[in-house]
Amino acid sequence: MNFIKKMFGEKKVQRQLNSPKDLTTDDIIVLTDSFALPENLRQQQYQVSKVNTYEFEHKTQLEWMLIGTDDTELYLSLEDDDKPYLKFSLKINRSDVEKLFDLDDFSIVFEEDQPAFLNKKQDSALTSGWTSEQYQQHGFAQVGYFHKKDHRQEALSEFNGKEAGEPFELYTLYDQNEDRGIDIEVWDDGDTDIFLTLFRPLSDITDMYPGS
Repeated sequence: MNFIKKMFGEKKVQRQLNSPKDLTTDDIIVLTDSFALPENLRQQQYQVSKVNTYEFEHKTQLEWMLIGTDDTELYLSLEDDDKPYLKFSLKINRSDVEKLFDLDDFSIVFEEDQPAFLNKKQDSALTSGWTSEQYQQHGFAQVGYFHKKDHRQEALSEFNGKEAGEPFELYTLYDQNEDRGIDIEVWDDGDTDIFLTLFRPLSDITDMYPGS
């Protein structure tokens, strides 16, 4: 399915998208063909399927779940250092982690007394272009809450109960240039989600089309 062709087949007044921060459900982005991106991202179209919110002590952060034309899933958020930039996140499974890193080294990420250093062994087909040769740990067990809602449209609950976010602990690692990383989310029930992260300029999104 080509998202853009499908969208323009409907005649209706379209919203204007001036920045990635304006994206909402059903909107479409097109990525650059730059060789700086992993091959599986170059010149690809993605549609926003969900908008979630991460809540931390000093900030809230939107996460856009993206679905590609081949049904691949990707996550997008915006980071702001001296200027805003894109953070792409790719979820990987245990077999990818086993191929990328020595698992004994990886387990040190969860030990409080020493930061982990990870050396890459080899990529899988999924992770090619996403990884660096070495990572150093920068964050340990940062407490956060995950909300399945867009905080721009619906306020986050300040109370415990069914409206509260789902608590987790975040562990982060970055490469030497801090343009690639690893996010590890450990949930209350022990489930662990691992993401490869890639930090890129806003210009990597070459086009945006409103879905409604």
